[in-house]
Amino acid sequence: MSEPRRILLVGATGLVGRTIIAQSPHLQGIVLQGLARREIPFPRGTRMELVLAESEEWPGIITQLVPDAIISALGTTHRKAGSKEAFRAVDHDLVLEVARAAKSAGVKNFVQISSVGADPYSKNSYLRVKGETERDLKALKLHRLDIFRPGLLRGKRENDLRPAEKVGQLLAPVADLFLQGNKAKYRSVRAIDLAHAALHAATNKAGGQFVHEHESLMRLAREFERQQPPTGGKG
Repeated sequence: MSEPRRILLVGATGLVGRTIIAQSPHLQGIVLQGLARREIPFPRGTRMELVLAESEEWPGIITQLVPDAIISALGTTHRKAGSKEAFRAVDHDLVLEVARAAKSAGVKNFVQISSVGADPYSKNSYLRVKGETERDLKALKLHRLDIFRPGLLRGKRENDLRPAEKVGQLLAPVADLFLQGNKAKYRSVRAIDLAHAALHAATNKAGGQFVHEHESLMRLAREFERQQPPTGGKG
């Protein structure tokens, strides 16, 4: 019998992180750990270990934990960060610090939640930083790097009011019908599907660098659900 796959979730307080945590009671062959700066109210039945520490301590903790894989769901917004510089400090600098620590510790898989439209040359500062982060992650030559580029995320956020996003979530199922061909990558993604896709990528032993947009993300999610028991497939 093979050893369980130890997956470290970094950025556990956001929508994707919380969705992954909610799946923890149902995961087979996976031991889930979390790394965060503050306490997280766990859903009943949660099965995971949470390490609390300031972000400057995270590289050392990763070296101590030596997980098999890291899912980086780190991310903020310009509004929450307060400035473009503070936004970059999280979405680029902190992500790269975590990735460098992962490589140093011999972590095999690194999954980064990015954004559709990420481009280091974009005039949009949000997409430019996302693109620069992708570029710099690729340069690290990790054993396996999966970059996710989801469109609008559909799911309930905790204590994070985003009025425009809320309206977008309501309209998304209809709007998605009109996004065909090369525009399909802009379709919305349920948080549960993105969580399943991330867990599947984190357990894939093949090496390489992979960029996943909508269709690829949905394929990963379906593959994960086929491998896990029915109780872990929906949330």
